[in-house]
Amino acid sequence: MVPAGNRASGAPTSPSRHAVDITDDNHRLQSDVLVIGAGFGGIAAALRMRARGYSVTLVDRLQAIGGRAQVFERGGFRHDAGPTVITAPFLFDELFELFGETREDYLEFRPLDPWYRFHFHDGQQFDYRPSIEDTNAEIRKFHAPDVKGYERLLQTSKEIFEIGFEKLADRPFTKFWTMMAQVPALLKLRSYKTVAGIVNSHIKHPLLRQAFSIHPLLVGGNPFTTTSIYSLIHYLERRWGVFFCMGGTGRLVAELHKLLERAGVQVILGTDIAEITMDTHSRGRVTGARATDGRVFTANRVICNGDPPTVYSQMLPAAAHMRKRPLPEALTQYSMGLYVLFFGTKKTYPDVAHHTIWMGPRYKELLADIFDKKILADDFSLYLHRPTATDASFAPAGCDSFYVLCPVPNLLGDVDWKMMGPELRSRIVAALSRTIMPGLESAITDDFWMTPEDFKTDYRSMHGAGFSIAPIFAQSAWFRYHNRDPHIANLYFSAAGAHPGAGMPGVLCSAKVVEALIEEEEQARVAS
Repeated sequence: MVPAGNRASGAPTSPSRHAVDITDDNHRLQSDVLVIGAGFGGIAAALRMRARGYSVTLVDRLQAIGGRAQVFERGGFRHDAGPTVITAPFLFDELFELFGETREDYLEFRPLDPWYRFHFHDGQQFDYRPSIEDTNAEIRKFHAPDVKGYERLLQTSKEIFEIGFEKLADRPFTKFWTMMAQVPALLKLRSYKTVAGIVNSHIKHPLLRQAFSIHPLLVGGNPFTTTSIYSLIHYLERRWGVFFCMGGTGRLVAELHKLLERAGVQVILGTDIAEITMDTHSRGRVTGARATDGRVFTANRVICNGDPPTVYSQMLPAAAHMRKRPLPEALTQYSMGLYVLFFGTKKTYPDVAHHTIWMGPRYKELLADIFDKKILADDFSLYLHRPTATDASFAPAGCDSFYVLCPVPNLLGDVDWKMMGPELRSRIVAALSRTIMPGLESAITDDFWMTPEDFKTDYRSMHGAGFSIAPIFAQSAWFRYHNRDPHIANLYFSAAGAHPGAGMPGVLCSAKVVEALIEEEEQARVAS
């Protein structure tokens, strides 16, 4: 956990949990749709429902919308706490277009080059670049025959994309037969294989295999167990590119908040939901929610942007989640935890790219320690975000702003984070100082960190998992949490733990699935 006095100004803080017995009708807030959780999935769901003409209330326990995309300020340095990579900009464009607006009038998405720089333990570097020709030149530095292999990998990724993204990502999977209808196509695309399996069938150099199979970690999955459907990310990046929002993800969130206000969505912050209320005469419908401060929200529909395992186990009556989904809790696999180190530097590091993947000496074995054994190993691999490579406003002049994300076991592992938090910080700083950031140990300033304990406390993430349940085949499509509860007709999920999955494209598509479900309901009502 972040040490006392070491949390940044602007970091999430839990609202008061002191319940007040309030029955006055003035404390009842009525709307057509109640959205619980203001992460990207909740924001998108609220906007889509408002565009359909519903009155919408959006509630979040933090002091700013964005969910994990909070902004931390410390010592003149600014840090985006959540997602930093934009790979499907049209999904944000759509939200503005719902209200006749243009995203470019408010936000600049600047393309990056390289997309990612990989630094390997032996000192070699690989730049993954927007141009295929430039990427091929990088591949030739390692293993020339893999140029043809990468061409085949992109073709495989395109074929998976055309099924997994274009046909399945925004399609409701509330019925088993909806998924079964796609089984022939999925089998043809070898979706039963893993991302690493698909990559390794095309790429032969061991370090390039690491680079091209890393994407599942960005959505909480082990490349050696994540379904190969996630190989579509290769083609998705090629189709739209990799961007950074100038001003950071915090600027993106701020403009979305303004859009919510212009659209007429009621946004209520600093309000923690204690329970989702249900019809006392029938367990088949929810009626709204009750906050920890006693306020009551009533609505005809409730959309949850929170972690589905938390919603079912902590916010619904026991009888309501007896049969919440096909896979029982005992067999559920969760994504890894995250240790995130934020810091500034009193000098600049111009040779460090905007996005750097720093690879340790082990790959498959380290992932097994994190995901399977759930132990904190002595070695690690890291993702470095240096926004000042693109946007100097994140740090004072002559300085750089960083965060380092280190995959670690979730809280199902036995790690004492009060002790290991400071120790891991020191090991990470020493490793970076020895390699790509010389002198970091003396240049670092205003550092602080978050651990899985903070993800559990601040974001109510089950077991402190960074990305809800893991994206394995047995937890995808119909097997993932449904976007509409199978037993509660007016309870929906637009969240990382629901279909289609984590990541900004995933949760934004999740909101589209919820909208499609509600549109079906509207059409059925008219037809009847």
